[in-house]
Amino acid sequence: MPISPLSARCCSLLLIAGFASPAMADNTDTASAVFAAGCFWCVEEAYDKVEGVVSTISGFSGGDVADPSYDQVVAGGTGHAEAVKVEYDPSRVDYDTLLYVFWRNVDPFAENRQFCDEGPSYRSALFPMDAEQRRLAEASREAVAERFDRQVATEISDFEAFYPAETYHQNFYDKNPLRYRFYKSACGRSDRLEEIWGDEAEASARS
Repeated sequence: MPISPLSARCCSLLLIAGFASPAMADNTDTASAVFAAGCFWCVEEAYDKVEGVVSTISGFSGGDVADPSYDQVVAGGTGHAEAVKVEYDPSRVDYDTLLYVFWRNVDPFAENRQFCDEGPSYRSALFPMDAEQRRLAEASREAVAERFDRQVATEISDFEAFYPAETYHQNFYDKNPLRYRFYKSACGRSDRLEEIWGDEAEASARS
């Protein structure tokens, strides 16, 4: 599928070494979660606003090729989706709240795309790292489907590996605010989220 200029602007360059992580990070005071909701610039911004989130990393997950290049990912040959790894403090925010934030920052009905970005690499997905995360992820998807009485396209796949994107992509929204705001506005992300979620759109915490 052709990639639009805006889609191409969202990602580029090389990929840093990948790694796999359990739900509990090396620092036992924190836990990890991986979310795919379209362009990882926007997902990173959403989770950086959440109280209790320690850090976010933009990258790729959900594929079957180790250390894929960006060109490979957007071409659709690796199975990866743009994703964000969230490290958080469970004493301040739980996975269920992170799921609440996820849904309100995604179009759950779009298949193999999000907003202006088209292709499987921009699909929405949850990558639970253990049985409890999977249980909560499945329950949250069922709740969204029931709320809207519609089939939800968001996939749920067990976490296997996460490959960080290069430094250029990390905190892009903060380091390149003008370019980022133009991209996000032109892509129609906020408008579509408001259309779906109303006052809950782009939430960074439970209402």
